[in-house]
Amino acid sequence: MRLARLLALAALLALLPVLLPVGASPAAAHNVSARADLRIAQTIAGTELTVVVKGTSRVPGPLRIGITAYQPVTALPVALEVRSAEDGRTVTGQALASADPRYTELRVERTGPHVLTLRAGGESAVVPFRVLVERGSGAELLIYGGFFVAGVLLVGGLLFGALARPGPAMAVAAGAAAGVTVAAMAVVFEPMVPAGPPDGAAPSVTALAGGGRPYVQERVTTEPARPVAGEEFTLRVDLVDGSTGRPVDDLTVHHEALAHLVVTSEDGSYFRHVHPLRTGPGRLEVRLRADRSGRYLAHTELEREDSGGQLLTSAFAVHAPGPQRATGDADDAGDGTGSDANASTGDGTGGTGDGTGGTGDGTGGGVRTGVAGPVLTPVVPVAGRPATIEMDAAGPVRPWLGMAGHLIVRDRDGGFLGHVHEMGSPDSRLRFTFSFPAAGSYLAWVQYALAGRIVTVPFTVEVTAQENAR
Repeated sequence: MRLARLLALAALLALLPVLLPVGASPAAAHNVSARADLRIAQTIAGTELTVVVKGTSRVPGPLRIGITAYQPVTALPVALEVRSAEDGRTVTGQALASADPRYTELRVERTGPHVLTLRAGGESAVVPFRVLVERGSGAELLIYGGFFVAGVLLVGGLLFGALARPGPAMAVAAGAAAGVTVAAMAVVFEPMVPAGPPDGAAPSVTALAGGGRPYVQERVTTEPARPVAGEEFTLRVDLVDGSTGRPVDDLTVHHEALAHLVVTSEDGSYFRHVHPLRTGPGRLEVRLRADRSGRYLAHTELEREDSGGQLLTSAFAVHAPGPQRATGDADDAGDGTGSDANASTGDGTGGTGDGTGGTGDGTGGGVRTGVAGPVLTPVVPVAGRPATIEMDAAGPVRPWLGMAGHLIVRDRDGGFLGHVHEMGSPDSRLRFTFSFPAAGSYLAWVQYALAGRIVTVPFTVEVTAQENAR
């Protein structure tokens, strides 16, 4: 009987881990993990949206998609289409973009590459993504298998012990102990073993020559070719591989977007931070409207898979309305129904812009929001040394692009563009740290999101050289 009690206690201890959850850490595929949500910002129908594709735990199974609106919209309907890139199976649905979105549930039948198509306001975006499901690791097989075998053998040992056959009982108990030992060793060493890729992950890439993919080259054009001030036009960015000349279609999501596009007028009076739509392999497009003629700069931030980030700079011209317009421009200028997201159309000198492009409350600067403008420490930053920029938000801040706030800095001639994020302040006071590269005058914009709108605060900074610093 004593042996039976010992075997019963051992069985309980062996089976206890089976009742507890044993899981491996999520396995990453590029920048997305199995069960993690995929968030992609899009500027579509004149509105700044973030598309959220919820992680799924099984296939066939549900795929939930929601769309958060950061500009003031009233339940913007967005048509959804999800297609498997492997077998072409397609499901459709509709979501309403709002500040507090409801999720639309579609059904996916397999893991792997899929394509999400969004349609709203006469525009379409084609977003590639992968359906990922965690795959059980070999360590999990050893853990569960070891405990299962140990449990079965211990039950057998109990039976032999009850029949007063100590020899076979001890042999069975020894086998159970071996199973428990194997499982326990797997528990100890499993965290040290790299997790394998989830089902549906892209094939692993071998080491690339030079440590990454070739740089991207871009070509920026407009439709119509001669955009006119006050009229809508499409800014098109074509991306090609610097080595092969082929379209670049391997952009990875970084800071919740495939690409961040900052468009400014040469004097800084016009500012847009938008997230262009992928309309085809290597092609990004966004609709804009400039309020005045002149030269405009386009800075594109992007990142390729298995490579680093890159900043591309281009320029284009906006023409004044009048007889000099090319024939046909009037037909190509758009329907005039779009608006621009997170705009600031002030003078760029102190945050007194009128914000007519759509910051939500009609104000693009700190003065008209009733909030004090940015405070710099030191008041005159020194080139090459960190400076702190602080300001109070106009209300409770909500995350946008994964951050509480964004600081974008450009020098006067447009040859330099910097983009940093808020440092994680616990309240509505935003705090940034930035090191200006050289002495001179800089244009800067702070951006953050409130409920239903994005606020843009423009200001300028004069930076002194180190030898002039006290």
